[in-house]
Amino acid sequence: MKICVLASGSKGNCAYVETASTKSLIDAGMSCAYIEKALKDIGVDPASIQRIFLTHTHTDHTSGLRVFLKKYGPMVYFTEKMDEELGMLIDDVCYIDEDVQIDDLVVRPIKTSHDVADSNGYVFISEGKSLMYMTDTGYINIRNYNKLKNHDIYVLESNHDTTMLMEGKYPYHLKQRILGDKGHLSNKDSAYYLSQFTSDKTSEVVLAHLSEENNTPDKALEAYYKAYEKCGKKAPKVIVARQKERTEVIEV
Repeated sequence: MKICVLASGSKGNCAYVETASTKSLIDAGMSCAYIEKALKDIGVDPASIQRIFLTHTHTDHTSGLRVFLKKYGPMVYFTEKMDEELGMLIDDVCYIDEDVQIDDLVVRPIKTSHDVADSNGYVFISEGKSLMYMTDTGYINIRNYNKLKNHDIYVLESNHDTTMLMEGKYPYHLKQRILGDKGHLSNKDSAYYLSQFTSDKTSEVVLAHLSEENNTPDKALEAYYKAYEKCGKKAPKVIVARQKERTEVIEV
């Protein structure tokens, strides 16, 4: 299994996931041209993308969807509520509300908590390897903890430093939205969840969806290492995803 985060942040999100038999995107929140270039940079033909898994309908996750679909026509996997909220005529749709098997890939949707009609994180499983991908959630429901433990790779949002957010220029109502149960994970919350979910099996963690206004990579990493120090666990290798710069291709 391979994962490459092509872009991550408040201006656009997209990731590439590959197994022996499948090539997929998670979200299409950058321009089609950007996604095409990023895929070609890692040796992937955009026309080979078979499906797109949407996490939710905000434009930073869907802005390039219409053009990419028109050019390449992959299947879109999301929920009926997302479909209604998006309001886009899509030819090939598969509603995903429970585990689905696609060739050598098992996809497990995990409900997140965001200010939209519906939203998902995902666990991808193939040939004994697994990846958890989750952004845009105010918290993670304890009912999902067992499903989120002991994976090989984690991509989890580490959106904001709480002090930077509260002392920053955002209006009060926006600060409250970000901090709320339907907002985004802070560095501290993200680091805590990761310290609980990862195991000796975990080879790499990607901190995603960092706010350009209310966070820095250094602050996200500081919170990450502190959480592991506090619980006495060894921290897996970690990288920070960027807004307009793809990560390395991670393979397990």
